[in-house]
Amino acid sequence: MKAQRTKPRKPETRIQKRNHEAILDAALEVFSARGFRGATVDQIAQEAGLSKPNLLYYFPSKEAMHTALLTGLLDTWLDPLRALDAGGEPIEEILTYVRRKLEMSRQMPRESRLFANEILQGGPRLHGVLADYLKPLVDDKAGIIRTWVEEGRIAPVQPYHLLFSVWSLTQHYADFDIQVRTLLADVEPDPFPEAERYLVSLFTRMLAPDAG
Repeated sequence: MKAQRTKPRKPETRIQKRNHEAILDAALEVFSARGFRGATVDQIAQEAGLSKPNLLYYFPSKEAMHTALLTGLLDTWLDPLRALDAGGEPIEEILTYVRRKLEMSRQMPRESRLFANEILQGGPRLHGVLADYLKPLVDDKAGIIRTWVEEGRIAPVQPYHLLFSVWSLTQHYADFDIQVRTLLADVEPDPFPEAERYLVSLFTRMLAPDAG
């Protein structure tokens, strides 16, 4: 019996590509605001400016849209941590990571809230990602930080909790954007420049070898 040949997929037309991108952008807007459970296909279709049947032509369910978003954003989200270089100057490597994470909070607040909402719901669609991709990467970078501590190049810190601190202190500005901007409205219309100065000072003082 001859093996059946699979027909190659036709490339998307310009309109199909535009609709595909519009749906994912709308899904990101709705999921980041309402979470997975609170989002509906109707809301996403309305946000995308498409009919529900038209949207379902591209994605059969809200689960498919959510998975596509998480999968597509994963590499971008992990890139700053991947860039932490064992051969670099330790404090500057960590400060560069802090700056890149803070800049992502500035530029990608919806993406940050998408991941936060997923984690708050127990990570049902991220469990495999956390175990198979995030954990090995964090283990590797924690090992680098531990070596820097052992060599006396930074103050004694617990590597994993250092990374958790970077995440919480930078992503706060995305996940709690409305609170930050409301509280700083009369002080700093744009909170990010002062946030960067504060966090750089905080981590520099904490990580200086003589701080231990």
